[in-house]
Amino acid sequence: MRIALQVAYIGTDYHGFRFHPDVRTIEGELFRALAELNIINNPHEANYIAAGATDKGVHALGQVIAFDTADPDAFTARAINTRLPPTIWVWARAHVPSDFDPHSSALSREYRYIMCGKYSISLLRNASRLLKGVHDFANFATLEKEKSSICRIEKIEMRVEREFTIMDIRADHFIRHMVRKIATAMKMTGCGAKDLSWLEQMLNPAEFTEGLEPAPAYGLIFKNVEYENIIWDEDAYAKKTVRQSLEEQFRWHGVMAEMLRELKESMII
Repeated sequence: MRIALQVAYIGTDYHGFRFHPDVRTIEGELFRALAELNIINNPHEANYIAAGATDKGVHALGQVIAFDTADPDAFTARAINTRLPPTIWVWARAHVPSDFDPHSSALSREYRYIMCGKYSISLLRNASRLLKGVHDFANFATLEKEKSSICRIEKIEMRVEREFTIMDIRADHFIRHMVRKIATAMKMTGCGAKDLSWLEQMLNPAEFTEGLEPAPAYGLIFKNVEYENIIWDEDAYAKKTVRQSLEEQFRWHGVMAEMLRELKESMII
């Protein structure tokens, strides 16, 4: 039987999602927990596949993994969570077809990028309208051999909340660093450093090339992957415990943010 799991994590303390024997990764922790519970012992033999990879420091709400297991009803999301670090959680599962591939079966993926600071919402929305649709995003990505840079952005929405500017973006697929480089471009247009004609040029890499630095990884969340005819069974208890853990961290980081603000303002000359 093939099972898919939805996984959330805070990526700060990990060297990305993909397994690597020499460093701590999200996938490495998942493999260890699944092996300890005798769910799978060899990822290759279990036909393990993930929806995608996130870089070091990137977070996720809806990462998806799938694998074959002999006894799919012998474990729950909450049982897996007891073997995982306190910053990685499984919160939903689904029985999926034997040929289900969470990477190639995806209809779309959605990310959120959170930028510190307020930018011109009118400039940001004008810029987002230019990026929507099918374009060659070679100027907005770290290109990988034999991978097309043509993508279809289905949604890109910008809004300002409190002291932050938030970008929600959904596409049929993304190439490496694409969301973070688009975030950099949006910051540059939102503050007036670049105009819309520059953005139009960036969408024509055959005629114009310019390198962009990816925005910091800590602002990126892998939010969701859409599939056809997959029905998720959410674990209410797992979601409750995840929320409690996040509330504790939210309080701690909230106090730390105010403390840092106090220190910073005390140093004004």
